Amino acid sequence: MATNVLLYDPRYHSFLSWASLMVELYAQLQLEIPDENTDWRAWGNGLFNLGFFSNESVPKTEEFENWYDWAQAVVGAVNPRT
Repeated sequence: MATNVLLYDPRYHSFLSWASLMVELYAQLQLEIPDENTDWRAWGNGLFNLGFFSNESVPKTEEFENWYDWAQAVVGAVNPRT
Protein backbone atom coordinates (compact mmCIF):
# COMPACT_ATOMS: atom_id res chain seq x y z
CA MET A 1 0.00 0.00 0.00
CA ALA A 2 1.25 3.44 -0.86
CA THR A 3 2.02 5.57 2.14
CA ASN A 4 1.15 8.80 0.32
CA VAL A 5 -2.59 8.09 0.09
CA LEU A 6 -4.63 10.90 1.59
CA LEU A 7 -7.71 10.10 3.63
CA TYR A 8 -10.95 11.86 2.94
CA ASP A 9 -11.66 14.93 5.03
CA PRO A 10 -14.76 14.21 7.12
CA ARG A 11 -16.06 17.78 6.89
CA TYR A 12 -19.45 17.99 5.18
CA HIS A 13 -19.95 14.22 5.48
CA SER A 14 -22.12 12.03 7.63
CA PHE A 15 -20.44 9.04 9.20
CA LEU A 16 -22.07 6.80 6.61
CA SER A 17 -20.79 8.79 3.62
CA TRP A 18 -17.26 9.19 5.05
CA ALA A 19 -16.96 5.52 6.02
CA SER A 20 -18.26 4.47 2.60
CA LEU A 21 -15.53 6.55 0.95
CA MET A 22 -12.97 4.84 3.20
CA VAL A 23 -14.31 1.42 2.14
CA GLU A 24 -13.82 2.44 -1.49
CA LEU A 25 -10.36 3.94 -0.93
CA TYR A 26 -9.13 0.87 0.94
CA ALA A 27 -11.05 -1.77 -1.01
CA GLN A 28 -8.12 -4.18 -0.87
CA LEU A 29 -8.45 -4.29 2.94
CA GLN A 30 -12.07 -5.42 2.66
CA LEU A 31 -13.42 -3.04 5.30
CA GLU A 32 -16.92 -3.62 6.61
CA ILE A 33 -19.41 -1.80 4.41
CA PRO A 34 -21.34 0.54 6.71
CA ASP A 35 -25.08 1.07 6.65
CA GLU A 36 -27.51 3.17 8.67
CA ASN A 37 -27.30 0.67 11.56
CA THR A 38 -23.50 0.61 11.77
CA ASP A 39 -22.06 1.68 15.11
CA TRP A 40 -19.27 4.14 14.35
CA ARG A 41 -17.22 3.00 17.35
CA ALA A 42 -17.31 -0.67 16.34
CA TRP A 43 -16.50 0.22 12.73
CA GLY A 44 -13.67 2.52 13.77
CA ASN A 45 -12.15 -0.01 16.13
CA GLY A 46 -12.30 -2.55 13.31
CA LEU A 47 -10.31 -0.10 11.21
CA PHE A 48 -7.78 0.24 14.03
CA ASN A 49 -7.30 -3.54 14.10
CA LEU A 50 -6.02 -3.57 10.51
CA GLY A 51 -2.24 -3.53 10.37
CA PHE A 52 -1.88 -0.47 8.16
CA PHE A 53 -3.96 1.75 10.40
CA SER A 54 -2.55 0.53 13.70
CA ASN A 55 0.94 1.19 12.30
CA GLU A 56 -0.11 4.78 11.61
CA SER A 57 -1.04 5.44 15.24
CA VAL A 58 -4.74 5.74 14.47
CA PRO A 59 -6.54 6.47 17.75
CA LYS A 60 -9.17 4.16 19.18
CA THR A 61 -12.70 5.49 19.23
CA GLU A 62 -13.02 5.38 23.02
CA GLU A 63 -10.90 8.53 23.19
CA PHE A 64 -13.62 10.55 21.41
CA GLU A 65 -17.18 11.68 22.03
CA ASN A 66 -18.26 11.59 18.40
CA TRP A 67 -17.28 10.07 15.06
CA TYR A 68 -16.28 13.39 13.50
CA ASP A 69 -13.59 14.23 16.05
CA TRP A 70 -12.28 10.67 15.78
CA ALA A 71 -12.23 10.86 11.97
CA GLN A 72 -10.32 14.15 12.13
CA ALA A 73 -7.73 12.47 14.36
CA VAL A 74 -7.50 9.53 11.92
CA VAL A 75 -6.85 11.95 9.06
CA GLY A 76 -4.18 13.68 11.14
CA ALA A 77 -2.49 10.38 11.96
CA VAL A 78 -2.43 9.03 8.41
CA ASN A 79 -2.13 12.02 6.06
CA PRO A 80 1.42 13.26 5.55
CA ARG A 81 2.44 16.43 7.35
CA THR A 82 3.32 19.43 5.23
